Amino acid sequence: MVQSLAELGVRLASRAPVVGTESGRQAAVAAVLRERDAALGPEVLLIRRAERAGDPWSGHMAFPGGRREPNDADLLATALRETHEEVGLDLTAHARLLGRLDDVDAVARGQRVGMVIAPYIFALRTDVPLAPGAGEVAEALWAPVLPLYRGESRTTYPYTHGAVRYDLPAHRVGDRIVWGLTYHMLEALFHIARTP
Repeated sequence: MVQSLAELGVRLASRAPVVGTESGRQAAVAAVLRERDAALGPEVLLIRRAERAGDPWSGHMAFPGGRREPNDADLLATALRETHEEVGLDLTAHARLLGRLDDVDAVARGQRVGMVIAPYIFALRTDVPLAPGAGEVAEALWAPVLPLYRGESRTTYPYTHGAVRYDLPAHRVGDRIVWGLTYHMLEALFHIARTP
């Protein structure tokens, strides 16, 4: 396991992420980590998306992020813009980019939706208050990483697709469940942290 966010940054920088070839819609998210004392370990920023009709990820626990807009220079710009809009955090001023995970095909209701998500990893340099954006984010919180990393918070999320129920892998964060795309991205990050 990595001993610090700096070491995680070195590991992320030493690998070439698999970048999607999807020519359709694109999105980006920011997994923001902050150091805590050695006993508690780092924390990761999570949001709970607002409940909105027509949003397939309505109410889900997620990383700040969203779809690329025409004015975004690239997907990193999307992650920066969306994080600022959703939680009021200016990553350019208060964090450093550690690297990028492999792109993820977006899935909603058990189906690919023709969108690729680029997950960027950041380390917060200075603590700043969060200001969840009204309408998009119901809450923002810092979750301890070690219980997630060690599997102490493992659970399942019951998901029904058609007439079939699936118990999908998930993490419990307090009374919240992290599953789906965000769970997948966390596990990809933990894999890099575990690999020597």
